[in-house]
Amino acid sequence: MLGFLHGAMSSATQRFLAFELGKSKNNDISNIFNMSMNIHLLIAGGIFVLGETAGLWFISTQLIIPPERLDAARWVFHLSLIAFLVSVASVPYNAMIIAHERMSVFAWVSIIDVTLKLLIVFMLSWFGIDKLALYAALMLAITSIISLIYKIFCQSTFPESKFRFFWDKLLFQKMLSYTGWNMWGNVAAVMGNQGVNVMLNMFFGPAVNAARTISFQVSSALNSFVQNLQTAVNPQIIKSYASNDLNQMHKLVCYGAKYNFFLLFILSLPIITATDLVLGTWLTTVPPHTNIFVKLVLINILIDSVSLPLMTAAQASGKIRIYQTVVGGILLLNLPITYAFLNAGYMPQTTLLVSIFLSIVGLGARLIIISPLIKLPSSIFIKTVIVRVVGVTLASSIPITIITSVMHNSLISTIMLMIFSVGWAAISIYFIGLGNDEKSFLLDSTKKLCKRERIKV
Repeated sequence: MLGFLHGAMSSATQRFLAFELGKSKNNDISNIFNMSMNIHLLIAGGIFVLGETAGLWFISTQLIIPPERLDAARWVFHLSLIAFLVSVASVPYNAMIIAHERMSVFAWVSIIDVTLKLLIVFMLSWFGIDKLALYAALMLAITSIISLIYKIFCQSTFPESKFRFFWDKLLFQKMLSYTGWNMWGNVAAVMGNQGVNVMLNMFFGPAVNAARTISFQVSSALNSFVQNLQTAVNPQIIKSYASNDLNQMHKLVCYGAKYNFFLLFILSLPIITATDLVLGTWLTTVPPHTNIFVKLVLINILIDSVSLPLMTAAQASGKIRIYQTVVGGILLLNLPITYAFLNAGYMPQTTLLVSIFLSIVGLGARLIIISPLIKLPSSIFIKTVIVRVVGVTLASSIPITIITSVMHNSLISTIMLMIFSVGWAAISIYFIGLGNDEKSFLLDSTKKLCKRERIKV
C-alpha cells in the first residue's frame, strides 16, 4: 500500500527534471535533483515511523493471518518496509536516467533484476529457515543492489546527480505541492486496489486473495510491456510541452494512447480466449474465481492503458490540483461501492466490475480536464484513439466469441484459437486501428527492412 508514495514521487521528480531539460535555456538540473533528494529523504523518514507504528498494528490485529504464521508476516512487513525506504532513496537517480532517455540502462538493469529474482527462488530451498521471511530478506538485498547500480551509474554519467545539500524554499514548496497533489492521485489508485484486497480478505478469506493475486501477476507481466513503452514516451511529452511544441505533444499523447492499447490487446487476447489452458499449465491447483478474475483484470488494464499518456500530459502542464482531486476522488469511490456490494452478498468478481466502470469514468474525466490544459481538442482524441480502439476491439472480439461458442473444447483447438486471435487482432489493428499515414510508414519501414536483409544475405 506504500507503493503510492513511490509512484507519486517518481513521476513528480521525472516531470521536473524532464521539464528542465526541455527548456531551451536556464537549465538548473543540479538544484532540482538535490531538492528532490531532500524531499525523498524527509518522506522516507516519516513513512518509516508510520509503518513501524500504525502499519505494524494493522498487520498484527486487523488482517486474517493464521496464528502460526503471524511472526513470519511481521518479519516480511519489516523487511518490505526497509526495501521500500531503499527504493524511495533511489527515485531521483531513476528519474534522472529517464529524463535523459537512457532506456538501455533500464533494459540491462532489468535483466539483472529478473535474473536475481529467479535465483532467489532456487535459494529458498538452500537454507533451513522460514521461506517467507527468507524471501523478503532476499528481495531486500536485490532492491539494495539495483538501487546501488542506478546510483553509481548516475554519479559517473551525470555530474548534476552528485548529491550535495541544497535548500531553496520556493523550489521546495513548488515541488512538495506538486508531489502532494500527485500523491493524492496515487493514494486513491493504490487504496482503491489494495483496499479492495483487504476487504476481500475480510469477507472471503485468503483463498480469494490468492485468486486475485494470481490475476494481478498475469496483468503485471503483460502491463510491464506497456509501462516500458510509456516510460520511453513520457520524457518526450514533457519536453515537447516545455519547449511549447504542442503539435508534437498532441501526436505523442494520441499515438501513445493508441499504441499502448494495441500492444496490450495483442498480448491479452490469447490469454482471455484460453484462460483455463494458461492457468492449468501454470498452476498445479487453480484457486476458485481465478479464471474470471484474470479476464476482468486484463479488461481493466486495457482501459487504463489509454489513460497513461493523458496522465503524463497533465503532469507536464504542472496544473494537477483539479485533475488529481477529481480523478482521485473517482478512483477512491471503488472502496465504498465495493463494500456496499460485498456487504449485500455479491460475488468477489463484482469488485473488478466496479473497477472497470470507474476506469471508464476516470478516462472521460481525464479527457475533459486535460484537453484545455494542453490545448488538445477532445474530438481529436476521440476520433484518433477512442473510435479506433473500440473498432479494433469489436472487430477482433466478435468473431472470436462466435468461434469459441461453437468449437470443441480440446487442447489443439484451444491453441489454434490463441494463434488465430493474435493474427486476427493484428489484421484488425492494421485495417481499423491505423491511419493512412501510419500504414504508409509501416509499409515503407517493412520494405526497407526486407531490402536491408537481402543485401546482407
